[in-house]
Amino acid sequence: MNLKDESLSPSYLPVPWEYREVIEEQIAKRSTGKIIFFCKEEGICERTGAILELKEIDGEGLFVFTDRSERIRVDRIITLFGKPGAAYDEYNAYADACMDCTGGYEKEELKGYSI
Repeated sequence: MNLKDESLSPSYLPVPWEYREVIEEQIAKRSTGKIIFFCKEEGICERTGAILELKEIDGEGLFVFTDRSERIRVDRIITLFGKPGAAYDEYNAYADACMDCTGGYEKEELKGYSI
């Protein structure tokens, strides 16, 4: 997936309260599962485990801390244990972006083909 740098390390975006509630609920339940999120290393990363803590770090944003000593910024989470996260709409926009795609070709190069 061709991700823009803005998706990998943008400035922190405030997270709507419903995402915080979902995270706090999963912490209380001691749930384990898969977290999929935007990351600089691979574009999209995946981690499995439990969330131990939800913590605001001054100047950086709101983070979840996992049982594997990982820190994930909440506004970059695409899905959390199968539920949409704060960055889900941004991720979904990539899937929808190619509905009128020309496969990397210019329209002039495709003249005579049905597009």
